[in-house]
Amino acid sequence: MKIKCLIIDDEPLAQKVIKRYAEKLSFIEIVCECNNAIEAIEVLHNQKIDLLFLDIEMPKLTGVEFLKSLKNPPLVIITTAYSDYAVQGFELDVVDYLMKPFSFDRFLKAIQKAENLMGNREADRQKYEPEKTEEDYIFIKSSKKTYKIYRREILYIEALGDYVKIFLQDKMIVSYQSLKNIENLLPHKQFPRIHKSYIISLAKIELIEGNQIKIRDKIIPIGTNFKAEFDGLIKSI
Repeated sequence: MKIKCLIIDDEPLAQKVIKRYAEKLSFIEIVCECNNAIEAIEVLHNQKIDLLFLDIEMPKLTGVEFLKSLKNPPLVIITTAYSDYAVQGFELDVVDYLMKPFSFDRFLKAIQKAENLMGNREADRQKYEPEKTEEDYIFIKSSKKTYKIYRREILYIEALGDYVKIFLQDKMIVSYQSLKNIENLLPHKQFPRIHKSYIISLAKIELIEGNQIKIRDKIIPIGTNFKAEFDGLIKSI
């Protein structure tokens, strides 16, 4: 996952240096460059930004004033030609303080600090995020009955003319509806359609061999028109 960055600096040369350094790192993406803090407010309002490269001495609003105005700021690396603000910057909990002109090695060290902090924040979020008490489920009509089916119970779904057969861990349900309708009820990344006649649960795959997958004792073909997307999904995990 790339770190999305915003440069806020009124010096074109400073922007150029940061962009050149960032281009050497595949996990860094410069989303936008702003010439002042007022422009940056609009960007932060419309886009998710992980890291700011923030100059201090700028027209209209200084970097420190801008940073103090943010309720939930991204991580911040201060980039400035002035050392006077170092203490004030660290009081605002910035990641690092780069004195211009700075080398790529010094830039990389600051980026690594930011990357570590992002990793720690994500670990804390997962640690303290409350567990879901309800599992995701769908309702499926079959004859005169309506079944509540938990997604975790689904193995695969097979089209059969105007019907679908939903194979669960302990039973099979036949429902009068299209495979497309079922596809719309399920999250694509967990339940990809791999053939014109099959949707499968990614979590239940036991084996992938060539153009086939195995779920329990069932061998399911991967359709030619679906293979590239399915391979891309597998590689992204």
